[in-house]
Amino acid sequence: MAGNSSTLSSRLNEADSLTALIRSVYSEAKPLVTKRVQEFEAFPKQDLAKLFSELSFCVLTANWSAQGGIKTQNAIGNGFISLPYEELEENLRKVGHRFAPQRARFIVENRQKADMLFDIIQYPTKEARFYLVKNFKGIGWKEASHFLRNIGLLDVAILDKHILRLMHYYHMISELPKGWTQKRYETYEQLLVPISQETDMPLGEMDLYLWYAVKNTVDK
Repeated sequence: MAGNSSTLSSRLNEADSLTALIRSVYSEAKPLVTKRVQEFEAFPKQDLAKLFSELSFCVLTANWSAQGGIKTQNAIGNGFISLPYEELEENLRKVGHRFAPQRARFIVENRQKADMLFDIIQYPTKEARFYLVKNFKGIGWKEASHFLRNIGLLDVAILDKHILRLMHYYHMISELPKGWTQKRYETYEQLLVPISQETDMPLGEMDLYLWYAVKNTVDK
């Protein structure tokens, strides 16, 4: 497995399962994870500008990076819902986004349905994810899961390439998917449920421990 560092290689060598890997970093990562989970659970869901900013963050991180998305979100803040297309694209270029014109266009188009977010996040989480994917540009199954987790709905898995590589390394999946359907995403997600139960934490929190194992940090 392509690792982030020798630290990851060492962790993988010492842990014979995904559960063991999580437990190996638990004490070290717990303060960071706890802080982040508390931030998710305190998210102001009644604030449309902040909801839309978080949705836009997830649009930006697809095929880019969480750190890049955080940097952009810090720079633009609530401007995602109001900046003219040209200014938004310029801001994305300034932070080095790989797909600035496309993502700026997605975000501007998503504004037309921004009010739907209030209703969508009231649905059961998997139903909410379905409606996010169907209604918003640049939001696939992973991005929708990411958004829901970041606003405090922790019963979803964020199946990014790092998590999938870990699942492959531990023979939980036979291949890395080249694309997602709802059925495929939910099938892969379900494979993580026993690990979630063994470690006594929701999928969205467990993801942060796995992220720490790979990256030695906790983003969002």
